[in-house]
Amino acid sequence: MLPAANRLTRSQDFGLVVRRGRRAGRSRLVVHVLTSAASDGASAEQRTSAASHGASAGERTSAQPTLDPSKVGFVVSKAVGNSVVRHRVSRRLRHLVRDRLDMLPSGTSLVVRALAPSADADSAELGRDLDAALHKVLR
Repeated sequence: MLPAANRLTRSQDFGLVVRRGRRAGRSRLVVHVLTSAASDGASAEQRTSAASHGASAGERTSAQPTLDPSKVGFVVSKAVGNSVVRHRVSRRLRHLVRDRLDMLPSGTSLVVRALAPSADADSAELGRDLDAALHKVLR
């Protein structure tokens, strides 16, 4: 189980990471990573959009760079399989990512999107794909 402080829960945060983050794909999964340094360039735009949505520029939005812990979210669609298969894949991925949280710089947001072949993969195969994707996107 991931600690609550390390969970990416808001839809807007998922969308921001997928749109603005770096991406690395493998045969079983795709990893999207948005580091706090990468969000610096977008912070002026986000303050403008936050102001237009009623938030003041001084309020902290989730995309502004912070020293917060890394946050992780998972996307496992129905293309992966029925609910039993999807939950099995998400449990495996959650366990694998929990062991790799210390690799991520502070304030990093990570979205792991499982692809259909992940349903037939064991934990070792998912771990290799996750390590390769993280290595590629974090260098």
